[in-house]
Amino acid sequence: MTPDTDDRIPGPPEHTASATASSGALPPTANPYARTYVIGPFTVVEVLGEIDLATAGFLCEHLDAATARPGPDVLVDLRHVEFFDCSGLRELCRADSRARERGGRLRLVSDTPSLHRLLYASGLLRRFPPVARIPE
Repeated sequence: MTPDTDDRIPGPPEHTASATASSGALPPTANPYARTYVIGPFTVVEVLGEIDLATAGFLCEHLDAATARPGPDVLVDLRHVEFFDCSGLRELCRADSRARERGGRLRLVSDTPSLHRLLYASGLLRRFPPVARIPE
């Protein structure tokens, strides 16, 4: 099955056209676990549902695309995640390293205490200090 342009989740119309033109590529096709859109200077990867060994690949596709260009400023929105395990953490660390190698950054958006506890327990809270909402 070939993805159609209609399957993609765009950001606000005034930002999507410029982001697409400057990067030369469309974001990956939305799936049940992740979708990508652009808000101002940020590429937002919104994560949904349960991220585990079986679903982390769907997230990886979006993180790889978001960190592919030089100087990426990526926000990973985890506010709609119901479950997140070490498979998801591995993908976040991988994408963060890739963003830094390209002179950019990756930040987490989360207001969920359970995710904050997971980051703390895994020793990743300093690497990924979450912000409560997407910056203006």
